[in-house]
Amino acid sequence: MEKDEEQKRIEGDIEGLTSDCKRLEGLNALITGGSQGIGRRIALEFANEGADVAINDLSSQKEKANLVAQYIEGELGRDTWIAEGDVSDLDDMKKVREQVEENFGTIDILINNAGINRDSLFFKMEKEDWDKVLSVNLDGVFNTTKAFLDHVRESDQGRIINMSSVIGESGNIGQANYASSKAGMIGFTKALAREVVRDDVTVNAVAPGFVATRMVEDIPEKVKEKIIAQIPFGRFAEPREVARTVCFLASNDASYITGEVIRMNGGYYM
Repeated sequence: MEKDEEQKRIEGDIEGLTSDCKRLEGLNALITGGSQGIGRRIALEFANEGADVAINDLSSQKEKANLVAQYIEGELGRDTWIAEGDVSDLDDMKKVREQVEENFGTIDILINNAGINRDSLFFKMEKEDWDKVLSVNLDGVFNTTKAFLDHVRESDQGRIINMSSVIGESGNIGQANYASSKAGMIGFTKALAREVVRDDVTVNAVAPGFVATRMVEDIPEKVKEKIIAQIPFGRFAEPREVARTVCFLASNDASYITGEVIRMNGGYYM
């Protein structure tokens, strides 16, 4: 049942692909957390733009990752590779690098997308939930970038794009851990951008607001209505809108943009 549902979601994503520009032709990309949600849509969008795509996710997401890979190869005609590994473990990401080098090649574009949330009011928040969110969302960016930075620096079109969040800028009740991790990603983006600009590598962050993924769909209807009432656009973002922005930052159209945070929140936070 879940597989059928995932297939429907991917088929809907495929139908929404429109670009014929091939702005990423000849490039290799690695997307962490690329088996579902925004990561999956980025993977499909990149393949449609001509990139070959390596998908990193946990072994527990293997079935979903395989589905994405099938569509990338079968429908979009691009090469792909599934590299299982936990972004919160540096040794795991070093092994992912070895897998990618052996089976896929070197990486031009790194998308640090993997993330989790463990929401709770701070006075109720367990240290375990704080540590887990920071280890995946922020340590994961360090670990993956540490493992693949040499690849990106040696590329003629090196790009690192970190998926932050509006919550990292605005804060939110019950999300002290998540907000801290996403704010940390923004600081990391700006610092690393200054370090690697000499290698013609750009480092940027995208900070989406509420996006119509399964996570948001599971929010109670009354809560969704309250959130939408605070968004000037009057709706949630579509995953394709986020993915196309990431594609732009990865392309040569954005060759002079670095250290930036692209806000995609429909006016929720300005």
